[in-house]
Amino acid sequence: MPESPDSHRSRSPEFALLGFLYSEPSHGYDLHRRLVAELGHNWHVSQSQTYAILKRLETQGSISATTVEQEKLPAIQFLKITPAGRKRFETWLETSSGSSVRSVRLEFISRLYFAEKFAPEKISPMFDAQTAEVQNALGRLEAALAGLPDGQKFNRLGLQLRIRQLNSILDWLVECRKAF
Repeated sequence: MPESPDSHRSRSPEFALLGFLYSEPSHGYDLHRRLVAELGHNWHVSQSQTYAILKRLETQGSISATTVEQEKLPAIQFLKITPAGRKRFETWLETSSGSSVRSVRLEFISRLYFAEKFAPEKISPMFDAQTAEVQNALGRLEAALAGLPDGQKFNRLGLQLRIRQLNSILDWLVECRKAF
């Protein structure tokens, strides 16, 4: 499956930040704190990384910033998602997550988090699509393993590990689906 132009960015928490802004405007510190509190076991990001991502989103036109002066405190940037940012977020929410352990941990769980908040009717189709994607990848790896010459010890080990990981993901998807 060809990668979308945003696929490399979906491995960044920028879509999670857009998702938080999708529901309500906020400022950088609160967004970072929310990301850590609600998705921090998936996304490991420093406060400075969060601010850099927010600046990139503003430069791209996905969010807008308004400076708000505060009495006796430094001014803050109040951030709001733009119509273009809403469209990017909605498109991302509808996009497949890939089949690697990393993409499932980062992208699928993040999409699931926001689908539960904004589009619960999409959760079941998301599980169906994710399961199918992992099964397809598993089939490709099993075929590659079956066609591998006997002397390819390390390629065989690598494929076997990836096959076990995908089988674990399938088991996890079954268990995870029960929570919904």
